[in-house]
Amino acid sequence: MIATFLRPPSGIGEWLADAVRALGVASVVAAFTWWTVTDAGILALTLPALVLPRFVGVRPGFDVIFGVTVLVAAWSNLLGLYRTWSGWDLAVHFVCTGVFAAMLYLLLARLDVVPAPREPDSRRRTPIVIVAALGLAISAVWEMVEWAGKTFVTDEIFVTYQDTIGDMAVGGLGAVAAGVTVAIVRLEKGR
Repeated sequence: MIATFLRPPSGIGEWLADAVRALGVASVVAAFTWWTVTDAGILALTLPALVLPRFVGVRPGFDVIFGVTVLVAAWSNLLGLYRTWSGWDLAVHFVCTGVFAAMLYLLLARLDVVPAPREPDSRRRTPIVIVAALGLAISAVWEMVEWAGKTFVTDEIFVTYQDTIGDMAVGGLGAVAAGVTVAIVRLEKGR
C-alpha cells in the first residue's frame, strides 16, 4: 500500500485527484487565515481521508468523487449550509456515508480482511451486505462524534433524536447504494 501511495500520478485522472488533495491543504490554510482555528481544525480532519484513496489504490474517478465529497461535507459545515439549506444535511449523509463505506470496504479488501469484489471466491452480494453494514457503523460513529462535539465542545452543533435517526437511516441507504456500486462497478485498480 505504501508503494501505491508513493507512486507518481499518471494520467489526467490521477493528476486531478492529487489536485483535489492539494485543494484540501489549501482549504485548511484558507480556514486558518480567514475563519477560526476551530474551522481550520475541522478542515484538517479531511486530510487523512483525502490521502486514503492513494493508499487503497482506487481508480481516479472514484478518488476524485471521494475527495470532492469529503471537502463538500467539511465546507458545508464551515459555511453553515446544513442549517440554511433544507435537506442538504440528508443529501450529504447519503453521499458521504456511501463513499466512505465503499472506500472502507476496498481498504479491508486490500488488507485481505474481506473478499475483494469480483474475486473468484466472492459472491456478488457480499459487497452489498458488507458495505451496508460498514455504512451503518460509520453513521453511528458520525452521530456519536456530533453528540460529543455538542456535549463537550460547543452547543452550536445541532443534535436531536430525529436528526440523528434520520441521518443514520439516510446514511444507511447511501451505503446500500454504494454496496451495489462496489458489486457492479470496478472502483479499485488492478492488484
